[in-house]
Amino acid sequence: MASAIQKIALNASRDIPFNKLVLSQSNVRRVKSGLSIEELARDIERRGLLQSLNVRPVLNGEGAETGAYEVPAGGRRFRALELLVKQKKLAKTAPVPCVVREAGSAILAEDDSLAENVQRLALHPLDQFRAFRDMLEKGMSEEEIAAAFFVVPTVVKQRLRLMTVSDKLLDIYEQDGMKLNQLMAFSISDDHTRQEQVWEIVSQSHNREPYLIRRMLTEKTVRASDRRVRFVGLEAYLAAGGPVMRDLFEADDGGWLQDPTLLDRLVMEKLAAAAEDIRTEGWKWVETALSFPWGHTRDFVEIDGTPVALSEEEAARLSALHSEQETIEAEYAQADEFPEEVDIRLGEIEQAIEVLEERPMSFDPADMARAGAFVSLDTDGTLLVERGFVLTEDMLAEPEDSHDEAEGYDDTVVHHGTGDDVEGIGMEDTFDPEPEEEDGLKPLSDRLLTELTAWRTLALRDAFVGNPHVALTEFLHTLVRDIYWQTPGADCLEAYVREISLPVHSPDMPGSLPAHALRQRNEGWKHDLPEDEDALWHWINGLDDTSRLALLAHCLSFGINALHESSHGPSLARSVRERLARADRLATVLALDLAEAGWQPTVENYLGRVTKARILEAVREARGIEAAERIAHLKKNDMAQAAERLLEGAGWLPEALRTANVPERTEREEGAARMTDSHDAVAAE
Repeated sequence: MASAIQKIALNASRDIPFNKLVLSQSNVRRVKSGLSIEELARDIERRGLLQSLNVRPVLNGEGAETGAYEVPAGGRRFRALELLVKQKKLAKTAPVPCVVREAGSAILAEDDSLAENVQRLALHPLDQFRAFRDMLEKGMSEEEIAAAFFVVPTVVKQRLRLMTVSDKLLDIYEQDGMKLNQLMAFSISDDHTRQEQVWEIVSQSHNREPYLIRRMLTEKTVRASDRRVRFVGLEAYLAAGGPVMRDLFEADDGGWLQDPTLLDRLVMEKLAAAAEDIRTEGWKWVETALSFPWGHTRDFVEIDGTPVALSEEEAARLSALHSEQETIEAEYAQADEFPEEVDIRLGEIEQAIEVLEERPMSFDPADMARAGAFVSLDTDGTLLVERGFVLTEDMLAEPEDSHDEAEGYDDTVVHHGTGDDVEGIGMEDTFDPEPEEEDGLKPLSDRLLTELTAWRTLALRDAFVGNPHVALTEFLHTLVRDIYWQTPGADCLEAYVREISLPVHSPDMPGSLPAHALRQRNEGWKHDLPEDEDALWHWINGLDDTSRLALLAHCLSFGINALHESSHGPSLARSVRERLARADRLATVLALDLAEAGWQPTVENYLGRVTKARILEAVREARGIEAAERIAHLKKNDMAQAAERLLEGAGWLPEALRTANVPERTEREEGAARMTDSHDAVAAE
């Protein structure tokens, strides 16, 4: 006959007056963790005690029960009740539900205390989300939920944000198929189909980092920090019904705009309105674009304008600003640094002075009747207006009515492309992407090499200007070669000086750091030059040596030519090789670093224009073999986009842009460290 299974007997439970309870020294929790005693007391006050205390009888010296009970398990609840008694919110004799362990039990008090704290499982974040959602649906507000659980409302909003994630992905997370920070990354979008597509892609890859998920979900959106958004204003976009994607778990700088077409329409409408205002000034034509290519004004003659004089009020304001600036600088002359509020005020003063000193120009109405203006967006999202440009044929013609059309222009606003992909004057419409099946390390196309070396030429000019000593050396070297060696076409500096145009270039070049620096420098010199050309010689003669060398370097920089050109015939090919060799030498002497100058590989300027083998080579050099292997299975377009994200900030350069003896800033070690840290952080979740 089988023996019956012995039944266990649970410990008795009963109410014990609070004043009969004392905290046991056997309680293992000594370090404060999680919810504070004050918060727990408020929670007990609101909802009552949800969990009994675990107690044992206190024995006297003879082993008899004294009527008091010690609390080895439930010490924080005991302290919370004690606080409520002190606050006179709970009577000293209030009955407290307790589970009583018999005296002399073989189970140690420390054993019970440890078991209560260890033998429990923290609530799964998904269960917390579902509980918050149910309470929200039953009428509690986010603020009420936050107050009930002593968390800030942001935590509740973050958990409720998981409502935007596909049920399929929630199920995968529930089965431990993905990490919490990966799930949070998916909450940036409410497009369940796209979420599932992205998971299908990343789940087959070694790289499942949250940043990659966010980038894939936002790749067809526009950042709120984009210059177009700054131009029209986020409020205008929202007022037009444009949706915005926000990230509650990471800093998102305002989020992502999900309707680029609407944004571009708002931009062009605002540009058109600005163009009409500028047209009423009396210009013959006004042309608009999001951006114009580098050198778009070279075929025009620029008419002279006169700076508008300061009004009495503006002059007084400028004088007061200068006085305040001098007073502050004198007061803190001996200090190591300015206090924060003083530094902020100095910045405000400098901006106000700059606005007053950069005077608008006035033009002769007769000149305006034959001239026009270019209206576009500057790199900081402000309106950029370039006035006073005349076509060569219009310089010879009689001024016409300001409302007549100029040859080649009409009264409509001209839009050269959408988004940041802008085609403009002198730009060809075709790229030369490599066929998908051509995966070898074939040579770069002539056009791509020309675009890359145009970027390098521009950066080389900027670096050249900054080193008058090298500029003078190169100038003398060219003159001596012309006299004694006479090899036409082989110099990287045309010393007479003929400006070398850069009609073929990537769309990002006009807004680059070198382009901005050269424009600013050129405007500065134009402002300083005498109005009368006859006075130019005496003006130059009166400059100090430092200014003369700086002006020399600036003028010579326009002749820098480091361009790759397709060559036909051995003589021309030799000249191009010699010119590029001299450009390499100049770049080395100037320690030119194209990554420092702002060039970085994108789908548009490099990665979408080369074979898959070239893309993988770039990622392998910059981020290592493992990173390249993670994207090796992708199709060409997807691989190029993934590589752009991987190479961001790596400082990697194609061979045509590298400078000898200048270390490459690929940051491979830093990238590996960041990936390791990221994996560790995910594991820690």
